Amino acid sequence: MQKRTSQSRPTASSRWTALFATLFTTLLSVPLYAQIPHGGIGGRPEMSAQTNIGRFYGKVIDEKTKEPLPYASVQLLGMKFDTVSRKMQETMIAGQLTLDNGEFSLEKLPIMGEFTLKISYLSYVTYEQKVSFGLRGGKPGAGKPNGNPGAMAGAVDKDLGNIKLGVSNTLLNEVEVLGEASKIVLALDKKVYRVDKDNIAAGGTAEDALKNVPSLNVDIDGNLTMRSAAPQIFVDGRPTNLTLDQIPADAIDNVEVITNPSSKYDASGGGAGIVNIVLKKERRIGYNGSVRAGLDMRGRANLGGDFNAREGNINVFLGGNLNQRRSLSSGGTDRLNFPFIGQENRPVTNIFQSNDAENKGLFMTGRAGMDWFINNRNTLSVSGNMHGGEMNNSDLIDIHTDSLTFGNIYNSSDALRESDSKRQFRNFGSQISFKHLFPKEGKEWTADANLNGSRSENEGFFNTDYLNSANLSSSQKQTGKGSNEFFTFQTDFVNPLGNGLKMELGARTAIRNFRSENANFQDSLADGQYYRVPGFADRYKFNDQVYAGYGTFSQSFKKWGYQVGLRAESSQYTGTLLDTDSTFNVNFPLQLFPSVFLTYKLDEEDQIQLSYTRRINRPSFFQLIPFPDFSDSLNLSRGNPNLVPEFNNSLEINYQNVFSKGHNLLVSAYYKRSTNLLTRYLTQEYDPAIYRDTVIVSTYQNANSSQAYGMEFTVKNVFWKILELTTNLNFYNSIVDATNVQAGLENQQFTYFIKENASVKLPKNFTIQLNGSFQSRTAFDTNSGNRGGHGGWGGPTSTAQGYTIPVGYVDFSIRKDFWKRTGSLTLSVQDIFRSRRTGSFTESDYFSQETWRRRDPQLVRVNFSYRFGKFDVSLFRRKNTRTETEGMEGGF
Repeated sequence: MQKRTSQSRPTASSRWTALFATLFTTLLSVPLYAQIPHGGIGGRPEMSAQTNIGRFYGKVIDEKTKEPLPYASVQLLGMKFDTVSRKMQETMIAGQLTLDNGEFSLEKLPIMGEFTLKISYLSYVTYEQKVSFGLRGGKPGAGKPNGNPGAMAGAVDKDLGNIKLGVSNTLLNEVEVLGEASKIVLALDKKVYRVDKDNIAAGGTAEDALKNVPSLNVDIDGNLTMRSAAPQIFVDGRPTNLTLDQIPADAIDNVEVITNPSSKYDASGGGAGIVNIVLKKERRIGYNGSVRAGLDMRGRANLGGDFNAREGNINVFLGGNLNQRRSLSSGGTDRLNFPFIGQENRPVTNIFQSNDAENKGLFMTGRAGMDWFINNRNTLSVSGNMHGGEMNNSDLIDIHTDSLTFGNIYNSSDALRESDSKRQFRNFGSQISFKHLFPKEGKEWTADANLNGSRSENEGFFNTDYLNSANLSSSQKQTGKGSNEFFTFQTDFVNPLGNGLKMELGARTAIRNFRSENANFQDSLADGQYYRVPGFADRYKFNDQVYAGYGTFSQSFKKWGYQVGLRAESSQYTGTLLDTDSTFNVNFPLQLFPSVFLTYKLDEEDQIQLSYTRRINRPSFFQLIPFPDFSDSLNLSRGNPNLVPEFNNSLEINYQNVFSKGHNLLVSAYYKRSTNLLTRYLTQEYDPAIYRDTVIVSTYQNANSSQAYGMEFTVKNVFWKILELTTNLNFYNSIVDATNVQAGLENQQFTYFIKENASVKLPKNFTIQLNGSFQSRTAFDTNSGNRGGHGGWGGPTSTAQGYTIPVGYVDFSIRKDFWKRTGSLTLSVQDIFRSRRTGSFTESDYFSQETWRRRDPQLVRVNFSYRFGKFDVSLFRRKNTRTETEGMEGGF
């Protein structure tokens, strides 16, 4: 209990007296503080300097007038074991005088033990309060910050609010902090995968990192799927124009996977969920840095580094990567063409195709930014990034064709096709963000604006020699260029209302401008020059605009909690075909997207959550454009302007059990139903303006519906403190109903995934890691994928006409840590059994086709990294690192 007496506000002269008195007291205490490293703090034995990362800050004000009190003495006291008296004695840990605005900040504090905060000011009652970071005996309390690295760091950065001297009744709550996070953190609402702990991904790209993440699959072309559907991909919580192969794995801190997002998140993209790639610039801040370099068996090098420095109220960070690429792949295609209906006299043809390809290139990334800590509760951050590179691809294709005419006459032919293509790309991005912390714990307001843009140019040459005909060949050339600009603005407000209540409000604007210009050319046998082929031009642009607002309300009780939310979105598409100056608009009216989350704690280790969400998958420009694309004479394509949005309703129930000694079980059962399913559909048409014959046209339709239901098991086990196993099993059944498009057209497919990650710590600081994955036959989309930036808006489309073939692989790595774990050397081998052979089977009334591909089997890579500097945890709380995938605890 504090003893307080009523005092009048001091005069100006008494302020100077207070200044000298408190300054004298503080200076006398400094020598004692200088001796602290030689003993224990807070009643604990001596700890490593690595634990001196805590921070208490706040503001001292007059209780009645609410005016700040400058030059007040602020001291933090703790118990220390005195080696002379052999007794515990109270010692000053840190101390300072408040600034003119009454603010103080005590930094580099031990995070273990209990302390006493003491604030004194002449003519005011001395304020004393017990404060703690909640680590008693080295064990974290129950208030775990959900495994989020930013939340864990923020737990040791405590805002004590406005401290009133006089008759204040303020009581400070203790905070909790967790130790070093493991490679995979499981939570009810998401999974957090620490990429910086993935040895196999070291020196690779985001493709290598994400393929080892539970619930995710990445094929050899970089297409990302979650539960057999393409999720939304964000970088630092915002949309990106980058593809996965343009993001170095060494630049990624962690990957967040959300299978059933609430109303707080963007409703676009269907029901596949969200994958957020969090870069290291958002997490590795303060005075620290790292350098890294690597080389693979084909001479591909990778270099990179990060550096962060803080001086006063300015923090600067920068980083860069350089990656060389040389990828070898092989593949094959077997296609059987059927006679068209009504034209049975046409020959039946079989096409057998095999190819070997080489892809070489170089890409570079750079990031830089600055944080301005205006004061304890206001931070302004500015950052920018640039990516650029060039990719060169060469492909050699052998084509054999067998044909059987109506009169049973057999013919065969062979052709050799060579292709050489080049693609250059440049991406840029910028962000400005602001974060304001209120004196009330947990109350905050954030705002940020993001601008991302990209430019690309490509050119390809294709030459085909017909081996059965003397001197017969053909050559084509393709050229193209495009641009993509993406602007987003978002603001969020969080306000804890007390008694377990919390309210969140936010608004978002997203605008994209896309432009593409492509052309095909045919050579002339007469003069060898290329001439543009009429009708093969592909020049278009579009503008997308999406406006959204959301609100969520949550409340937590002792055993259970709930969160209800509602999101409203409206969007508009405007597309233009430049060659014909044809423009069309598609407006989607205001739509509402509710979400409900219920959580019940069975006990301290077991909890269960039930969630429902509604989401939307809007047709992209490419699906809506009503003009035919003749660039492939065998597969013409055309959009459908009559498409309507696809709506998805998802129901998911999760059960989590946190066992003792590092064992964790997460079980999910889910059901998803889509109406007006966007699906690709092959049909035949007669078009005399093109070939004066019947052709196959690939278009889009709204199928009746689709359903997917299944169960997912994720188990994390730690044995003997040296073996960490993470097992992910996913079993589900999918049904596509397209009977409204074609009578009897349905596709039902049972699928299962198995993924295992094993990490073993060996003596002498060695670590071995094994990652394995197997995927059974899967219903798929024959012409979609998500590489994090290609194409227009809208999620993937489904199909009732195909499936992927089963595929499995195993990766291996070994790492040696040295120099007190600041340096590491890693050797990794990709696809050690050469079993990662991906492919697909497609069947329609017009043809059946099976394809397969393999890329970079048994690739060996060596990587070195070195980390240096200090770590300033207090920046986590003060920066606006709030992304769309953070804070989804639902108040539970």
